[in-house]
Amino acid sequence: MLKSRFPEFSNMASIRMGMLFSKIPLSANGWTLLSVVPAILGFVFLLYKQMDYALILFIISSAMDAIDGGVARVTGTVSNLGAYLDGMMDSIVEGLLFIGIMLYGIPDLVVGVYATPSYMWIALLLFFGSAMVSYSQAYATRRRVLKSEKKISKMPGILERAERLILIFLGMFLYRFNPVYLTYAIALAAVLSMITMMQRVLFTIRNAEY
Repeated sequence: MLKSRFPEFSNMASIRMGMLFSKIPLSANGWTLLSVVPAILGFVFLLYKQMDYALILFIISSAMDAIDGGVARVTGTVSNLGAYLDGMMDSIVEGLLFIGIMLYGIPDLVVGVYATPSYMWIALLLFFGSAMVSYSQAYATRRRVLKSEKKISKMPGILERAERLILIFLGMFLYRFNPVYLTYAIALAAVLSMITMMQRVLFTIRNAEY
């Protein structure tokens, strides 16, 4: 949502980060690949029931993911391969985060009179959040239903990847006060991801370039 609603601010922040971190002798693709390392360590900490350390490591991973695009712009190394690697590493990091939380174990959520297992919400978040939200945009582009880069960049979404991670990170932070807060965050993210997917499908239908 923030990226599509405020593209100028996002681009400016990205370039400033790129100017700062381009001084380190590491390519944009190098930053992209390196972002998986703290995510793997965070996954291990989740297996060993260390929520706080895992949270810090996944935040570092997300920050490194934001750096690569800025470095690519500043150094003039933007490429299709870089975009591909960025999307793949994003999916791997999110998968490690959500599966790690599932294995960590969090409380189930009572909806009405039904107790819904926490892993169900994580599975929905993996499917709709990590897969279908991205797929709804990628498939519209692949099928050339949307051809204009300007239109594609404006595709709406109440919960894009950045907001989704912020919500989960907030739940992980609040876990120390009450574990069920993390379950609430995951369930809310799953529901908002479904809405985001529907927003993108409707946007594609309304702006289809036959």
